[in-house]
Amino acid sequence: MSTSQAEITEGTLQAEDGMDQYLTFMLANEEYGVDILRVQEIKGWDGVTPMPNMPCFILGVINLRGTVVPIIDLRKHFELESIPFDKTTVVIVVRVSDEEHGERTMGMVVDAVSEVHNISASELKPPPDFGGSISTDSIKGLATKNDQMIIILDIDHLMNTGVIKVLDEEEEDDA
Repeated sequence: MSTSQAEITEGTLQAEDGMDQYLTFMLANEEYGVDILRVQEIKGWDGVTPMPNMPCFILGVINLRGTVVPIIDLRKHFELESIPFDKTTVVIVVRVSDEEHGERTMGMVVDAVSEVHNISASELKPPPDFGGSISTDSIKGLATKNDQMIIILDIDHLMNTGVIKVLDEEEEDDA
């Protein structure tokens, strides 16, 4: 890690009073954020071990210091156009919680990491209501920083309903 990267990291890891911190990342030229307390680490893209019979958005697994971690391509999961992975492509390793499975470690492939933002609850606006046709349950809210809209994801809901539920259904189908 370079000196400037260390300074940025150390300077951004202190939340201001009344603020929550969100790690933001880019995906198809849009900025998304996840609660930084859920982020375990950020890794450069290094490939995965593919698993048979998985949905297309599950790229495979990696061995992270003895833990097998499923890797999800968020572009495919959000049904966005795929692009080749490059030097800015990273895996954000997150901890996901739910009552049934406890805590799981999962990785999300994103185009690039952006920065850490301090966002207060009052800055977080609810997602728009699209009627019943489009679910926004995985969106915690929207915030604007530096004239840029940030889509804050509810990582537990996103992974539990969008990924783990699909995996559980696939396991039931195979049984």
